[in-house]
Amino acid sequence: MLRAHGRATFAEAAVEELFLEVSEYIALGLEALSVLTILIGAIDALIRMGPALRVRRGSHGARRAAWLSLARWLLLGLEFMLAADIVRTAISPDWNDIGQLAAIAVIRTFLNFFLERDLDAAEKMSSEAEMPERDLT
Repeated sequence: MLRAHGRATFAEAAVEELFLEVSEYIALGLEALSVLTILIGAIDALIRMGPALRVRRGSHGARRAAWLSLARWLLLGLEFMLAADIVRTAISPDWNDIGQLAAIAVIRTFLNFFLERDLDAAEKMSSEAEMPERDLT
């Protein structure tokens, strides 16, 4: 009914413009959070590598701990980046954007899968190494 007089069209356009602006800030915030997360992970990994850089003995364990820590942070950072891409695609979905999002999602899903698999394998190896051997005789 209001459309016939043009009132709803103006209101819809104003709400849509507000939604687009807010969504763009949300996506930007998610990207900034992603970069910050990866930066924190890199700093954490460097801190964990500190003892290994000073002393050669036991450096394999320190390198593994640093790698595991960085991998966890990278996984979280990738999730934030994917969320930002989803928000951006939701505000201006054309077929090109949807195709790019699909490609990015597939690549990041593979990265997540292999990072998680490596994390699980590394954690399993470290838990097996920490278990004391039992005397079965």
